[in-house]
Amino acid sequence: MSLIIGIDPGSRLTGYGIIEKNGQKLSFIDAGTIRTETTEMPERLKRIFAGIDRIVKFHGPTEAAVEQVFMAQNPDSALKLGQARGAAIAALVNLDLQVAEYTARQIKQSVVGYGAADKEQVQMMVMKLLNLSIQPQADAADALAAAICHAHASGSMSKLAVLNALGGMARGRSRNSGRRR
Repeated sequence: MSLIIGIDPGSRLTGYGIIEKNGQKLSFIDAGTIRTETTEMPERLKRIFAGIDRIVKFHGPTEAAVEQVFMAQNPDSALKLGQARGAAIAALVNLDLQVAEYTARQIKQSVVGYGAADKEQVQMMVMKLLNLSIQPQADAADALAAAICHAHASGSMSKLAVLNALGGMARGRSRNSGRRR
């Protein structure tokens, strides 16, 4: 069993979502947004850091996933998004969580099956995958999607590690099986 926090960084709204992974079963724990509600960027970054710190300390996730920055049309917007993302990652790493990073396309592909899905499709699939009766706010749904993507990716990596270990053992046996002692 593991608790995974997903983060959808934003300078005004940073989404977070926490799920539990128990084998192949995913369960909803919590989701919401950290609202910075100020015009001063240093204060926004402080609020993002403090909000994530508080959420992680309360829920105690063991894994973290953060959406990577996409190249925006406006360089100023991209810079602010990068700063918000940095504050979020710093808060997670400060609490000794390893952070996995995924592109928006990877997250959408993992959750919806289509890398160019729109926000409404992501929200609907998050609801379906986590058996939610209420649609989460868009930024919270994106954060839950990042956590789901990580749950799928970490499960695949675990299976791959086991298969590689078994494959190595099988190769070892086959090499030794032809030898005479």
